[in-house]
Amino acid sequence: MGRGDLSNEGWARLGPGLPKNVGRDGRWKNHRQVINGILFRLRTGIPWWDLPTRFGKWKTVHDRHRRWSADGTWDRILRVVQGDADAEGRIDWSMVSVDSTVCRAHQHAAGARKQAPRKVGKRRPQPAQHRADEALGRSRDGLSTKIHLAGEGGLRPSAMLITPGQWGDAPQMIPVPERIHVPRPAGGHPRARPDHLNGDKAYSSRRNRRYLRRRQIKHTIPERKDQRANRQRRGSAGGRPTGFDQAIYKRRNEVERTINALKGFRAVATRFDKRAYVFHGTVTVATLRLWLRS
Repeated sequence: MGRGDLSNEGWARLGPGLPKNVGRDGRWKNHRQVINGILFRLRTGIPWWDLPTRFGKWKTVHDRHRRWSADGTWDRILRVVQGDADAEGRIDWSMVSVDSTVCRAHQHAAGARKQAPRKVGKRRPQPAQHRADEALGRSRDGLSTKIHLAGEGGLRPSAMLITPGQWGDAPQMIPVPERIHVPRPAGGHPRARPDHLNGDKAYSSRRNRRYLRRRQIKHTIPERKDQRANRQRRGSAGGRPTGFDQAIYKRRNEVERTINALKGFRAVATRFDKRAYVFHGTVTVATLRLWLRS
């Protein structure tokens, strides 16, 4: 077993969620070798064609990762591992924190471009825009992708969302908790609601607080100065002040430490995948790796 490969215990925990062999030739028989190759590329960030030969053909490893990213296999495997951890009482539901991080995109990750309009008269031609569904945004630093994350108290991601790098955090606060979906192997509805949600003031909005109250989720989100001034200016019509507990807010460092662990994988810290669904699969594999380590 090489450094970074799946241990026997980790392989046993992955087994229930893996697809079964298909075809008479059993063409997916070498799951473990291929997954080790995917983990090697995830950790090092090397091009697929530079994979060591001990993982087999690089195209086999690449195609399986792409296929499992497209059909949701990685997401299903992650839910199985999370369900087993929840059944063993290893998930801290008392606190879930939300945050985001920007990942620089390599130039080879540039997705399909729209055709730039031709120059007409004295008007300058507009630069070609990247497709919105490829989660690529352009800023001063170039192409980037943002990972919106919900992390539980055990320093592991519970759910994530991939968007272009320039997208704001507040509009994504509702979609991220909605993706928390931990099945219960013994039966019953999946666990999808934490006891408490923690976030910085970027997530402060009346819409987000109203959503959390409707789902009966306690939250600790500081109020922005402009929002507080606007509420005070309106008097009694502005509503009551938002509650804030400084001691609980200190636990927001948990999601920051989770992001640091996630970006320890080079293929996550820098986006090399051209397609957004493949990069989502890459982040999911990194998340799965963190769950297997604990």
